[in-house]
Amino acid sequence: MRIHVLHTGKVRVSPYLPFGGDNCNLFKAAGLTTPKKNWLWLPVSVYLIEHPNGLILVDTGWHRSMSPFGEYDAKAQIKSLDSFILYLVNQGMIQKNEAVDEQLESMGIKTSDLEYVLLSHLDCDHANGLKAVGNARHILCARDELECARKHSSVRYRKEWWNGVNLQGFDWNDTEGPFGKAFDLFGDGSVKMINIPGHSDGLCAVKVRNSDGKFVLLFSDGGYATRSWKEMITSGIALDKAKQRKSLEWIREQSMSEDCVESLACHDPDIKPHVITL
Repeated sequence: MRIHVLHTGKVRVSPYLPFGGDNCNLFKAAGLTTPKKNWLWLPVSVYLIEHPNGLILVDTGWHRSMSPFGEYDAKAQIKSLDSFILYLVNQGMIQKNEAVDEQLESMGIKTSDLEYVLLSHLDCDHANGLKAVGNARHILCARDELECARKHSSVRYRKEWWNGVNLQGFDWNDTEGPFGKAFDLFGDGSVKMINIPGHSDGLCAVKVRNSDGKFVLLFSDGGYATRSWKEMITSGIALDKAKQRKSLEWIREQSMSEDCVESLACHDPDIKPHVITL
């Protein structure tokens, strides 16, 4: 198997959003107390997995409509996100040829060639690009996350990102992970979506494992960088801080395993696009 780590643009946030810690409040995480000059630009990663059972895309990043001309465009972002509030909390941009469908095309892959699109969760920087890959054969996220999106649709999530897309929820069929909730995609342990709640209810890490037991952990927003699990720094955005910390403890344990080939956060500024052979 091979895993392509792709950057689909970047996002600008208050430093307290990714690295606020256990005592961070919502105002700090949203950047209401921090000058824009001190905000951070972070990459927005997605992952293409070449699996014997087909091509799998994890997350979608930003849609081209975020930056129609490959530049920061506030008006376009507000329209793309269908939300002025989300624009205030995180500004995004995506350079030319970096949208997920554009990168797949450059690799000779049609979006219709994707067997699965797996969504770690439904926050804007993970699901805004869904319509660009809407003709994939299967598009899945945890049913718990769909319910979370329904509860928080007035501020955090917008149905507009997946309207017209056949987005399906899955139920847990496996017990791996900090809360004993996982979804084994093929039933052989090679690709599992493992519930790591806290940041959102249905947040999942994706664990890709080969026949020798070696694995790559894609832990999405369970932490925002390697330093998150090394120093146990929770993020500033959490629906349940206790669960978020327990999930981060599990990420740390997995990342330190001798069988872990790589452990990757979606927004780690130290991670560059590369290919992992597993």
